[in-house]
Amino acid sequence: MSLLSSFYQQCNNTPDTIAFIEANQQISYRQVYHFISKICILLTSKNAHCQRVVIALDRGIDAAVSLLAVLNSGACYIPLDLKNPHSRLNYIINDVDCQCIIGKGSCPEWVDQPQLWLDINQLPSIINYQPKKVLPESLAAILYTSGSTGNPKGVALSHKAMSNFSDWAISTFNVTKNDRVASLAPFYFDLSVFDIFSSLSCGATVHFVPTTLTFSPSRLTSWLGDHKITIWYTVPSILSFIALKGALASTPLPNLKTILFAGEVFPTPQLMNFYDQLPEINFYNLYGPTETNVCCYWKVNRKKLVSGQPIPIGYPACNSVLAIDPNNSELKVQSNNNLSGYWQGGKLIPALSSENFYHTGDKVTLNEQGEYCYHGRLDRMLKCSGYRVEPAEIEHAILQLPQVKNCAVIGIKDNTSGQRPAAAIVLKNKATLADIIKPIKQKLPSYMLPYKFIELKSLPHLANGKTDYQTLQRQIESK
Repeated sequence: MSLLSSFYQQCNNTPDTIAFIEANQQISYRQVYHFISKICILLTSKNAHCQRVVIALDRGIDAAVSLLAVLNSGACYIPLDLKNPHSRLNYIINDVDCQCIIGKGSCPEWVDQPQLWLDINQLPSIINYQPKKVLPESLAAILYTSGSTGNPKGVALSHKAMSNFSDWAISTFNVTKNDRVASLAPFYFDLSVFDIFSSLSCGATVHFVPTTLTFSPSRLTSWLGDHKITIWYTVPSILSFIALKGALASTPLPNLKTILFAGEVFPTPQLMNFYDQLPEINFYNLYGPTETNVCCYWKVNRKKLVSGQPIPIGYPACNSVLAIDPNNSELKVQSNNNLSGYWQGGKLIPALSSENFYHTGDKVTLNEQGEYCYHGRLDRMLKCSGYRVEPAEIEHAILQLPQVKNCAVIGIKDNTSGQRPAAAIVLKNKATLADIIKPIKQKLPSYMLPYKFIELKSLPHLANGKTDYQTLQRQIESK
């Protein structure tokens, strides 16, 4: 079954319903389908055998329709974060071995393979295109995340995996054709699966939140009210900002019924503050790495919120089977949501155990109510403003600089964004920290940039020669 099957039904049943709204532009389900058909014809003219197509467009109507067109053509989409350094973007393009790059306007200079560029401004007038049939196991998307090997790695997701989550979310959160869904998550985030596919599958309208509003919480609150938003799925750091400075007391939100949050830990005091200001809204904590999308969820119960205690991640979601490793308390997930594998070097690498469990690397326990509780990572991975960040990738970029002799990256707790990376640097000769900061900004996306650098004569080590991260943590936090 295709991820778009229910969307096609909406195009037939309610063609004049508005599907997307972005600023002053809106587009109906009928118009979306026509737009998709034109892009598909353009894709066919570019390469008749597209399997993987990169989306080089910012979040919005053009990008949403483009990824729908890629799926409609039988290929899978790979969305880029265009704010990333050009070297990182080209790494992804080369690693995924794509056949086409969908963009707008002339090909930018940073693209190493300009022959792959497809300009959606140059669409044909013909709109007659029949969707390609796909198998449930066919890849629908490859979402690149930070990699522990020093380079980004692609999480490959099938139609079955994304459909399973989309259908579960529609049923669990009662999404209907009358809903107005706020979409702020970039398409390279798995949160966008709900925004696009759950919404379109039931005939709802997706409103793209202007990015600039994330810097002005009171204007963002007003926007939610003005657009009569009913459902919003976002990260806790944004919600904490709104709870603090969003003028909720003077900005009624009578239409908002459900807020979903995921991607990082929501500090309990901030959640309590937010809940108290919006007591009529249903809040849900959704948990799961990109590899599983959502495998646990918890409907927030105000009576169970205690300031000094973290909130649970709750109960199995999407018919997942969860298991806790008795040796290290690692959460393992068996689910139809699970990834098909990691995409590396132009091929799919298996990622599941022989029993089809995905090992999350997260430490969990069960409380007396049978709820799963999250206790952090078993490895060094960080969660920064909803992004998954591997310190090894930051270290790899820093160690490439000729002024650097050694380095180590750790995470510092942040009350609003989860964690922030910090770097300890051992420099060569007479180099200074000022010499390396600018080159680092050219190598890493903004969310991976260390917010704090300290210079050390040498890194602390354990007796076995490995880096002593606990001592390093204390050294960095004391600076």
